[in-house]
Amino acid sequence: MQDNIPGSVADAPKGNWVDRYAPAYAKPYLRMSRLDRPIGYQLLFWPCAYGLGLVSVATGGAFNWWHFILFFVGAIAMRGAGCTFNDIVDRDIDDKVARTRSRPIPSGQVSVRQAAVWLVAQSLVGLAVLVQFNGFAIILGIASLALVAIYPFMKRVTYWPQLFLGLAFSWGALLSWATETGVLAWPALVLYLGCIAWTIGYDTIYALQDVEDDALIGVKSTARLAGENVVPFVAIFYGLAAILWGIAALMAGASLVFFALFLATVAILSWQVLTIERTNGGRSLMLFKSNHWLGVALTAAFVIEGFF
Repeated sequence: MQDNIPGSVADAPKGNWVDRYAPAYAKPYLRMSRLDRPIGYQLLFWPCAYGLGLVSVATGGAFNWWHFILFFVGAIAMRGAGCTFNDIVDRDIDDKVARTRSRPIPSGQVSVRQAAVWLVAQSLVGLAVLVQFNGFAIILGIASLALVAIYPFMKRVTYWPQLFLGLAFSWGALLSWATETGVLAWPALVLYLGCIAWTIGYDTIYALQDVEDDALIGVKSTARLAGENVVPFVAIFYGLAAILWGIAALMAGASLVFFALFLATVAILSWQVLTIERTNGGRSLMLFKSNHWLGVALTAAFVIEGFF
């Protein structure tokens, strides 16, 4: 924990920009949005980029860099809104978990009312991005809010909250396809399923950090469900993700160029599985964060394929 920085969050990277440079009045809100930990909005953003890449391959059109930027802004806003909502819902649980009790609400830096106002403000930014797209995409984006709303409650009732996170976090794969075509199609749906499997895998690795605390307070997760079999469990979902992404690319007409570059994505997934240490929280966090580079690799494969 960064004890020398007042109000810092236990699992935030040491020396992050929020702790170092943000105005004191803004720090609790930026921390509540996880802007001191960018991996969250990065993982929300990458399925959007995958969808843009896939649709450019399928249609033969240029990769839409303007929508790429809009989705990036939207991912930051909606990830922040989702985290704020999650912190409001989980404030009593967070107070009982070592990794989360330093968050702004359980630590008393922000009241629930202040958090609710911040939630609305971020949601309005997300809405401003969404209305830049076509009508079908707007409706599809609004529909995702149901998944966002139910996710924080799932850890109380099922050992599969990671599935519901995947349903919500992968929605961008559908939304980005819809922004370019005004409809949905099978390649986008298969891509979406692949992203769900990926999310279940990486969030199971992330949840390994909290297994002991979760067991004590009754919070459920796929990490607890898998137990000592977590390595084959993650391998199954990562393998499924790779297969589904490959099928989506084939359906979109991708060439050998894509599949040669896709090997980098498969290599990152394989490396994560082979180096999981079930009781090593630091390693679990590092492996989880490495999925950002997987996002870069897979997006690059789609973009480069578009030139051939």
